[in-house]
Amino acid sequence: MSSDIGKLYLIPTTLGDNEPLEVLPISVKKVIERVDHFIVENEKSARRFIKKITPKKAQPSLKINVLDKFTSALESQNYLNACEQGYDVGLLSEAGVPAIADPGANIVLQAHQKGIRVVPLVGPSSIVLAMMSSGLNGQNFAFNGYIPIDKIQRKKKIKEMERLSQSLNQSQIFIETPYRNDKLLADLLATLSPNTMLCVAADITLSVEYIKTMTVKAWKNEKERLHKRPCIFIIHKL
Repeated sequence: MSSDIGKLYLIPTTLGDNEPLEVLPISVKKVIERVDHFIVENEKSARRFIKKITPKKAQPSLKINVLDKFTSALESQNYLNACEQGYDVGLLSEAGVPAIADPGANIVLQAHQKGIRVVPLVGPSSIVLAMMSSGLNGQNFAFNGYIPIDKIQRKKKIKEMERLSQSLNQSQIFIETPYRNDKLLADLLATLSPNTMLCVAADITLSVEYIKTMTVKAWKNEKERLHKRPCIFIIHKL
């Protein structure tokens, strides 16, 4: 503890079950070694990750607050109290980097409002890695999050993203719950124009990593199964 106000560290994790130091810099390990206050999405998996990257760290010393869809705004308002008392706090992602397609943006905004220094740490972002490896427009792209489940609304959204891509020369990135990936891919192939480019990036950074960019027409001959595999989808209509 310091007499000064503590910092909020944005701590990335791996994108799957690989060794942390294969994809994370040593700076992440050093921060976790000295921070005892954490804000996490799932306590069990967070403790497992902390133990894996710092095996000697005493688990009973950890003070963990859970930030998930059941956490009320009132409850999370107190999560940065430790910073105000002089302790550093780590906002730990469940996969990848915090606050990008991941809970935590409100905590980061609170930190700015309270005058707490926010320190982002380097780590894998599936969105950025997919964009890097897609061959599509890394100068102009938009992340759309999850697209609608309803078939009519989904088709409308797909066509809207395709129109935006062509009119703005902007690659459109989106995701789906992994068990719906194959259904989404089928809907994309049925809805998009044959010459629209489509990138599918699955299991990024893992040994079974699969990244491919082709026209929609070419994708119709591809047989890769995406069921339950974390995926990023990118489309671009030239």
